[in-house]
Amino acid sequence: MTRSVLDSITAALLAALKKDPTVLLLGEDILDPYGGAFKATRGCSTAYPDRVISTPISEAGLGGLCAGLALRGQRPVLEIMFGDFTTLLADQLINHISKFRWMYNNSVAVPLVVRTPMGGRRGYGPTHSQTLEKLFLGVPGLTVAAPLNFDLPGYGDISQVLLSRVITETQEPVLFIENKLQYLLPVLNPADLSDFTATVSYSKDDAAKLYPSVTLAIKGAPAASVTLTAYGYMAELARQAQMKLAYEHEIFTELVLPTRLSPFDTASLEASTARTGRLLTIEEGTLSLGWGAEIAARLATAQPGLKLARLAAAETPVPASQVLEKATLPQVEDILSFVQKMV
Repeated sequence: MTRSVLDSITAALLAALKKDPTVLLLGEDILDPYGGAFKATRGCSTAYPDRVISTPISEAGLGGLCAGLALRGQRPVLEIMFGDFTTLLADQLINHISKFRWMYNNSVAVPLVVRTPMGGRRGYGPTHSQTLEKLFLGVPGLTVAAPLNFDLPGYGDISQVLLSRVITETQEPVLFIENKLQYLLPVLNPADLSDFTATVSYSKDDAAKLYPSVTLAIKGAPAASVTLTAYGYMAELARQAQMKLAYEHEIFTELVLPTRLSPFDTASLEASTARTGRLLTIEEGTLSLGWGAEIAARLATAQPGLKLARLAAAETPVPASQVLEKATLPQVEDILSFVQKMV
């Protein structure tokens, strides 16, 4: 049976609970048999009934509770049912959780992980379909991460290994961005990626090699003329576009896929754009002041003359109508169009 990203997320939670008795899961409706709104915690409360806690609906209160647990030596994992509701958690994350270590002169650690599903494409409408992680990028002391649906030699299943290690190894707060449609994607192994060469790299400050950045190129293809970069579910759409560009349009690209969005290191991107001279950033959030804007600004400074383009969602709320939602959010066809205009 094909393993999905959702299966990997669940396996990561169970592995973390098994490995470390200080790991606690908290969130709304996460107990069996329901197992959370997207079923990520299914089986966890049955296996560890004393460490999986269903909570009231109070994101700000839960943030404060988890901060206290982390300060007292526990490793809480908080599930926020929809990423839209991280706005209710923002005060705790930005003004407290991310700052405690600095405020108390490194005498405390806050090993707290907040998991939440972002994104649209399910018809949930304006208040349950947003991609809001850009609100938290650049907050000192807060790491923002997103999984990939790859199982690669030397690292393993990125969705499972990354989340499990983040929960059990990090001493800093992490906002772990999942995506509703990414949950459904199959985890791709080397055989599934036989058309690609996959290169894994790490930031210089990531001594533990926790947050891989994966660069995909079509195997045996001519030199790439455009670099694409994306994360989360958009990484899969970009990979599909990369295949279409190569086999239907003979346009060859490199695709750089980070798992750590903030703090962000541009080394793997700079290495690719030095070869291609062009960069397209791809994200599901709205265009203005987003992840892609920061990447473009950094690369433009590092490599003057680099040709840049950005693809993101329209500057409107996400509609509930399937037709309008599709028109609002970036599609594979949009990636193809943008790249064709760049070359």
